[in-house]
Amino acid sequence: MNEPRRIISLVPSLTEALFVFGVGEHVVGRTNYCEFPPRAVRRAEKVGGTKKVDVGKALALEPDLVVAVKEENSREDVEAFREAGVPVFLGEPETVDGAVSMLRELADMVHAPNAAPTIEAVERVRGRLREELPRNPRRVFAPIWKSPYMAVGGDTYVSDVIGVCGGENVFGGRTRYPEVSLEEVEERQPEVVLLPDEPYVFSAVDLTDFSSLDIPAARDDRIHLVDGKLLTWYGPRMATSLSQISALFATD
Repeated sequence: MNEPRRIISLVPSLTEALFVFGVGEHVVGRTNYCEFPPRAVRRAEKVGGTKKVDVGKALALEPDLVVAVKEENSREDVEAFREAGVPVFLGEPETVDGAVSMLRELADMVHAPNAAPTIEAVERVRGRLREELPRNPRRVFAPIWKSPYMAVGGDTYVSDVIGVCGGENVFGGRTRYPEVSLEEVEERQPEVVLLPDEPYVFSAVDLTDFSSLDIPAARDDRIHLVDGKLLTWYGPRMATSLSQISALFATD
């Protein structure tokens, strides 16, 4: 297709990627959650949330490309754009390697001039972590919600991030985002607990729920509050994110 000149991005991490890739000037629409880069992104119109887009408002911007992913955006919104004749880039990253491939495809589609350094940096870190993969990975618990607790399942991007970084998701045998109890967490004996600030905002008040459990993570002071973007954002943050998460799993 021709170089897109009017892009609507429905994915916060990919909105940031488009700016880093050098095509931010073509981003005319974004979601309420697309906040990076903070100053430059403000000139793009907000068209609703990631799950519920104001399609009419978005189409009024006359886009020639909509950027979406299956995990974050609704099928109904994607189909509405397609029915209106707007091309849709629809990513489906479930692994780190899949996310890198998606970034390459997106960069090619938008004719991005500055994408190579970012993508190559991710590949370098990915290669290093592959070489350093421990024989005995850290057992990791990463919830995404509370009341009820919901964990990261095995067929998710976050679970692959954990594995790439030298961990083993203790609920990796479960599907998607299963409900779990603290008793189940205790049974799985995680050595590291990651409490992200999105989608549920885990904070210091939640630490006691896990520090009181009879688990290695509590005994060894490896219960960490982390920026959720380290686990879930695929884009220019990936190289740094993988490095930081792997450091949390490193042995002393």
